[in-house]
Amino acid sequence: MKKYNMKSKSLKKIVYIFVFFLGCGLVGCSEPADEITDIEYARAFSPFELTARVRNQINVELNWVPVKADSYVIEVFENDSLTFSQTPKLTFKDVKSTDIPFTIYDLNGNTPYSFRVKAILSGAEESKWSGVFVKTLAENIFLPFEDTDIQANSVTLRWTPTPNVTKVTVEVLDGQVIEHVLTAEEITSGTAVINGLTGETDYIAKVYKDNIQRGRTTFTSLIDVGNAIPVEATDDFIAMLANANSGDVFALFPGTYGESSKFVVPTNVEIKAVYPNDKPIIQGCFTVENNSSLLLKDLVIDGAGLADGNQAIVFVTSDANYGEIKVDGCEIKNHVKGVYYLNVEATVDALIINNTIIHDIQCSGGDFMDNRKGAIKELTFTNNTVYGSAAARDFIRYDNTSAAFPDIAPVITIDNNTLDGIANNASKRILYVRLAGATIYFRNNIVSNTVGNFSNQSTTPVPTFLNNNYFNAPALFSDGSDVAKVFDDSASDLDPEYAAPASGNFKVSNQTIIDNAIGDPRWLK
Repeated sequence: MKKYNMKSKSLKKIVYIFVFFLGCGLVGCSEPADEITDIEYARAFSPFELTARVRNQINVELNWVPVKADSYVIEVFENDSLTFSQTPKLTFKDVKSTDIPFTIYDLNGNTPYSFRVKAILSGAEESKWSGVFVKTLAENIFLPFEDTDIQANSVTLRWTPTPNVTKVTVEVLDGQVIEHVLTAEEITSGTAVINGLTGETDYIAKVYKDNIQRGRTTFTSLIDVGNAIPVEATDDFIAMLANANSGDVFALFPGTYGESSKFVVPTNVEIKAVYPNDKPIIQGCFTVENNSSLLLKDLVIDGAGLADGNQAIVFVTSDANYGEIKVDGCEIKNHVKGVYYLNVEATVDALIINNTIIHDIQCSGGDFMDNRKGAIKELTFTNNTVYGSAAARDFIRYDNTSAAFPDIAPVITIDNNTLDGIANNASKRILYVRLAGATIYFRNNIVSNTVGNFSNQSTTPVPTFLNNNYFNAPALFSDGSDVAKVFDDSASDLDPEYAAPASGNFKVSNQTIIDNAIGDPRWLK
């Protein structure tokens, strides 16, 4: 009787089945396999990497990575909680992937907003929401002042005409507020005249719709000539200045003063334009003597024709203790040697240059801002534009004067300037500061079109850098060598897209630079 081996029989069956399916598979290889072209999901994916960025104060640009969706829904809430428990202020439906980034226009200024986005996909459940929040900037519908709008005791305010305004206010920094409810005529015309101001006072004006601020601007009322010494271009201003008493304020009417002359400043004086929109021209330079202080406001300081090509401001008295030297709202041009020169052992409490356009300063025989022997306790350079100047010299020179002034540790602040073509020589420096005890802040500046470096001196303090942009200025970034002792790799390198730099128009078109408020503010509006 034949015996059956069950294990052997089972093994043979398995082999036969394997060979059968292997054969089927080989036959199947002659036919193309079905391609998987789509996967269906029960729920649409949520938009991810959702961001919100404020554009032009009151518009918000939403951006996200597109997902598989027929459309998107956007809801806008006036808060920053991301709880989305309120009724949305705005809803946008049927937003397509081609609409990304999506901009929401004309929100309220200076207001927190939350945004959420979900995807809609046919045949699937809508996605979960993705959320983000941001705060808009203060809106500003004010228009620029016209030539005669600002007076000593009044101001004319102008804004883009809109029915959505109700009042304006004008306030000084000590809290005094003039509130003016707009008439129907003023609302239609977009103008209002505010009286009762005080001369030479800084004011803040605001325009509102009810309690929502829609604009803010600042201005300084004109000098009240009754409280100053009026000067006409036909007067001998050089003699008047030489005989000045401490505290004198000179109010200059439009015209040209001097003829390639030196204006001697013997004491503490202020020299201001009566009309900032029609700046008087000082044809020459200022020499500062004794322990004087000086304010130059809204002047054109033109060095063309000076016999020795002096700087615009020259300190001449040794062992002096100068007070504050301030240049504000001026234009400085055509000086052969530089902007200022401190080549005597003297101290300066503060040297401030603000809101000034400086151009065509050759710097032959001196550096742009030049301190050889003195001690400037605070050097502040803010909101200025420099071009066509210091092409082959250092921008700020501050020599080591610690032996003469061991207790003075200067603070140098360079903030919100547009600097084009300065120190445009591989061996020249923007910060030729050789005083190790100094503190330097370099913030919010555009530097363009230079091959110069920050410093190649071992004694130059490393500045605090913040929010700068360097275009066509490769040596301001590190290059892996130790040639430049100071560099700033935190800066961006965007093209500012200047409007017409050859003619002195540095208006910026690059939106990122505008949004980040880099450079001289006058070109970012």
